[in-house]
Amino acid sequence: MVFYRKFRPQTIEELDSKEVREKLYNALKSPEISHAFLFTGPKGLGKTSAARIVAKSLNCEKKTKGIEPCNKCNQCISITNGTNMDVLEIDGASNRGIDEIRDLREKIKLSPMSARKKIYIIDEVHMLTAEAFNALLKTLEEPPSHVVFILCTTEPHKVPATILSRCLRMQFKKATEEELIRSFERIIKKEKLNGEKNALRLIANLSDGSFRDGVKILEEMAQVARNKKITEELVQKNYLIASIQYQIAQVIRSFEEKNTKKALEVVAKLTSEGVEMGHFLQGLIETLHNSLLLKVGVELAGDSAFIIDNSKLEVREIKRLIELLSVAKSELKYAVLPQIPLELVIIEWCSFIRDPVPVFLPENRSSASSQIGVAKSPSDHAPQLTASPVKKDTVNIVQQDIAKYSENDALWNALIDKVKTYNHSIAGVLRGCNIKNYDGKLLLLETNFKFHKDKLGEIKTKEIIEKACQEVTRKNVKIIVELKKPA
Repeated sequence: MVFYRKFRPQTIEELDSKEVREKLYNALKSPEISHAFLFTGPKGLGKTSAARIVAKSLNCEKKTKGIEPCNKCNQCISITNGTNMDVLEIDGASNRGIDEIRDLREKIKLSPMSARKKIYIIDEVHMLTAEAFNALLKTLEEPPSHVVFILCTTEPHKVPATILSRCLRMQFKKATEEELIRSFERIIKKEKLNGEKNALRLIANLSDGSFRDGVKILEEMAQVARNKKITEELVQKNYLIASIQYQIAQVIRSFEEKNTKKALEVVAKLTSEGVEMGHFLQGLIETLHNSLLLKVGVELAGDSAFIIDNSKLEVREIKRLIELLSVAKSELKYAVLPQIPLELVIIEWCSFIRDPVPVFLPENRSSASSQIGVAKSPSDHAPQLTASPVKKDTVNIVQQDIAKYSENDALWNALIDKVKTYNHSIAGVLRGCNIKNYDGKLLLLETNFKFHKDKLGEIKTKEIIEKACQEVTRKNVKIIVELKKPA
């Protein structure tokens, strides 16, 4: 049996989250036990395990320490094995309709067969339909005295407020490093393994606050170690930690230099090595966060992970990068390719002209420069044109003499800004391209990357770009994207 199932906590004391332990002790010691609990929090934090422990505590025949289940009586053993007829676990994702809830309402009227309380554990309760929630609400308002509901969800915002208000809510927060190490040490002791403290700390950092994910990594390391000590070097070797720290530093240097190619090459290498992009993004965000704290004078511990104390980025730049990367990390679950969210951040950051920087025009365009309002000298009274959204006057001039501006930054920025109003991601991809040729009817774009070409070649994407181009040029322009040939 895998570790995370074999070593599920069986008592409140074995729960590794100190906050959850204290809340459960207080709730179960109360003379008036709540008829409905709501356990919320990210995956892998022990919500279902805690629900089973509550079920055992309420039905145990020989409680220890007042509320702790003994795990030896018939009730405790059958609940642990999943064979107790009075403790029912329901998957909200596959039993989400009103018919299933109506059936449940009929059954709860029956008294327990052998236990004191009939317990209904509904996992992923947010998956229930609106009609099912309405049917459940009536039961939660007037439940029989012998019934207790334990609702579990990773997305509490999808649970109706009427349901939330009738439950005793317990928030399961992401595990701290100390709590994760406590969990690992409990398993190591029972399995008679040998592991370094620094190795366990490294596994904790890889776990993203999830007990289940952390235990899976620990099990993998135990299998790799083959009865030898689980060392820090072993974890680093198998999860490329040392390499990742170096690659994080490389990406940050690319951000400082606005070197798109260098940063994308790092991402391509990470992808080819099979590095989990979520972990890399987390490390990148942590590094920037530590740099931000150092910039404002906060001292960090010497052994803090991912520290770069000589970053050339300014505070406002680090803040903006953290915002962009946080969004990218949240979009990982929806990405067709896991590297795309980070690549789009790189392209947007490295290709975007910093404020306030003038828009650069081709040489020998002095007449055009005077028309679009770029001052020639301090004595000129014409306003300066910066990289803020392109002014309407600029776009009008481009429309009048578009053939002369195939490589004009003002035109390119105008087109990207227009596309951005339709789709932010497509605009980000466009920033990684350039105009190769334009003849008034055909706009030929060139890119160094195949995934850019594929993305811009999609029918819906081309429609957006062509519509934006038509609004900028007032012409029906066909868009073609080609891959730049290697030099």
